[in-house]
Amino acid sequence: MTLTLTVSDEVRTLVPGFTHLAVEARGLVNGPSDETSSALLDDAARRLAERLDGQAPDKDPHVAAWRAAYSAFGAKPSRTRNSAEALAKRALADGGLPRINRLVDAYNAISVAHLIPVGGEDLNRIEGSMRLVRATGEEDFVTVAGGEESVEHPEPGEVIWCDEAGVTCRRWNWRQGPRTRIEDDTTDAVFLLESLEPMTLDELRAAGEELAEALQKVSPGAQITVRDPE
Repeated sequence: MTLTLTVSDEVRTLVPGFTHLAVEARGLVNGPSDETSSALLDDAARRLAERLDGQAPDKDPHVAAWRAAYSAFGAKPSRTRNSAEALAKRALADGGLPRINRLVDAYNAISVAHLIPVGGEDLNRIEGSMRLVRATGEEDFVTVAGGEESVEHPEPGEVIWCDEAGVTCRRWNWRQGPRTRIEDDTTDAVFLLESLEPMTLDELRAAGEELAEALQKVSPGAQITVRDPE
């Protein structure tokens, strides 16, 4: 069954030009990072360095557009960076990109190479449909702090992804909750690529197709569908 993804009119009005593309993958085999997934990350870091040519990630037009989007709903973009900018900064730092697991490595590589926020959700842990909305402030965001589960609430007006059980990602694509994240035992997943102008639909589609190819490399035989941008 295909996951339903909707974007509220409030979000569309707040940030016109937002587009997302979903890549659904089933029959995945995940596991610890390996040579294949590490190579994807190394290549992505190389491509990022070439693209930026010595500039900071926030000078890139697409990253700058995300900073403006964060400011529009009241977030401070220098303190709570969108996921693409945060990963890019790590890629350029001495420690380089973290190795998480094969599937997360694959989508992180696409995020860094294309400077686009990309998230991954375990389809079997999502309850109902997923929606991108502006928060009331009463939604539950279940997280883990100090080894203990705790419940936070987004700020009123904050842009959040949520399902029927609560918030899955705060501040658009800033921090994902542990409930739906991709783990070593994940077999079915949806990956969301999120773009703003000036990124074109062709560039978004190219990133989606490259993610599908990366997923096939780290999990041969998976059934992968690249959906049209919405």
